[in-house]
This record gives sequence, C-alpha cells and structure tokens, in this order.
Amino acid sequence: MGVPTSLKILAVEAADCQKCVLAKTRTQVVFGDGDSRAAVFFVGEGPGATEDLEGVPFIGRSGKLLQRLIEEELGLSRQDCYIANVVKCRPPENRDPKPEEIEACQPYLLAQIEAINPTVIVPLGNFASRLLLETRTGITKLRGQNYQYLGRHLVPTFHPAAALRGGVKVLDRMREDFVRIKELVEAPC
Repeated sequence: MGVPTSLKILAVEAADCQKCVLAKTRTQVVFGDGDSRAAVFFVGEGPGATEDLEGVPFIGRSGKLLQRLIEEELGLSRQDCYIANVVKCRPPENRDPKPEEIEACQPYLLAQIEAINPTVIVPLGNFASRLLLETRTGITKLRGQNYQYLGRHLVPTFHPAAALRGGVKVLDRMREDFVRIKELVEAPC
C-alpha cells in the first residue's frame, strides 16, 4: 500500500506553509519521514541545519542514535517507523520554537498522527512531550510511564541529543522506554 492520500495532500500543503515567521528563514519544510502505516511515531522538536538542507528529520548525530535504538531495542528499521517534528521548519540558530510557531504547526502534526494511526506515539524531549501532554512538567518526570493520547499509547522519552550530552545514564533510561514501546506495539489488541 502507498502513502494515504490525506498524508500526501498534507505534505504538499505544508511545503508552501507561511503560517509563521519560520517560513522566511527555512530552506525547506521538513514534513516527516518513514512508513505511512507505522506502529511507532516519533515526534521531535524541530529540524536542525542538516535536516533543513536535506528535508528529512533526524539525520544528524541524534538521528543516528535514534536509528540505533530503533534497531537494537525495537527490532525495526528507521523506515518501519514514522518520524516528524513539532515544528516543520528550522528555528534560526536552532533556538527553541516559540509558542506561536508551535501553534501554527500543531494542526500538521495532529493530521499526521491521524493519517498514520500509530499504536504508540513517542515524543522525544521536553517540547514534544509538553505539547502532546499539555503540561509544564519536564521530561525527566514524564518519562518512564505510558499515557493515552488521542486513543493511542504515548511514551515520552529523552531527546537523543540529551543522551549524546548526558551519557550512559540517559541512554539507559531511553533503552528502558524503548522496551516499554516494544511491549505496547507487540501487545494483543
């Protein structure tokens, strides 16, 4: 089966988006990547410089670590999952996305989730977790649990960049979260 028509239409619409100031500084929209029928949907914060140039999310160092965790802990390839970001355009100098930028992009993310219909949504880091769980609580307290979001499982974990900075302790916690993700994907309906 191919990509659902709704996802294709959404990607075309997003490619011309002018809803916030990020449209002025982006090279291109980084819509999403992966299997349009994925059971696992990863949500990051926003594209970095490399992603902005290539048009694909999570292809730098963080992306390599995410791919390794997907392979080692989930037994899947990156292309078996779907990966997108809260904001689809790179914030200048990799600054944090502003509330109005997040708000402008949120309908795209929600529509991606609906089109793909994953079993588990995995917000990576504070921005994605706080947005989807509508909380101010940080990722350190949010992770390690399973939540419900739009009738799906939601398992927040650290952003791979945090593991690259924080070392083995953060990586071990991410691995624990990935075990939870795998259990939820493999659980009988």
